[in-house]
Amino acid sequence: MATTKQKVDKDYEDIPGTFVFDADRWRQGYHLNMFCMSLMKAENRKAFKDNEEKYLAQFPLTPEQREAVLKRQYNRMLELGGNIYFTAKLGATDGHSFQHIAAVMTGATQEDYAKMMLAGGRSVEGNRSKSGRDAAAKPVPRKAARKTAAKAGAKSSPRSVAKRGKKAGSKRG
Repeated sequence: MATTKQKVDKDYEDIPGTFVFDADRWRQGYHLNMFCMSLMKAENRKAFKDNEEKYLAQFPLTPEQREAVLKRQYNRMLELGGNIYFTAKLGATDGHSFQHIAAVMTGATQEDYAKMMLAGGRSVEGNRSKSGRDAAAKPVPRKAARKTAAKAGAKSSPRSVAKRGKKAGSKRG
């Protein structure tokens, strides 16, 4: 009996610029991630830096994965099954910090990336979905949400109720 592979639609595939590392990506990127993890050993880093293509030949990467590694296309590596923490080993081998890699991945300078993150990160506006089906969704400001809850008869948020219910020094969790 022949088996067929079905593609399952996943809502999170609609998030722009995001490649969720799920079971499918894990399988797709297994050898890519094993290559990246091999760079944890100094002798492997040296062998890779001495001859990148020869070192990569040890791993059954797809041509697309091989190209992404050689061109240091970090976003493409994630799309092809790379795990961000594993692919960061490649950046570290090149002497780059994680902040540098993240800046490259967002198309920003390291300074601009740091400023963006310190200011609370990238705006969600325009980054909700690729299809645009959620484009009209607007977050409700906290103050407005409290007013709406008060009108509906809610006196407190569940979190504040939980805080009041827990006595100082109590060993209850």
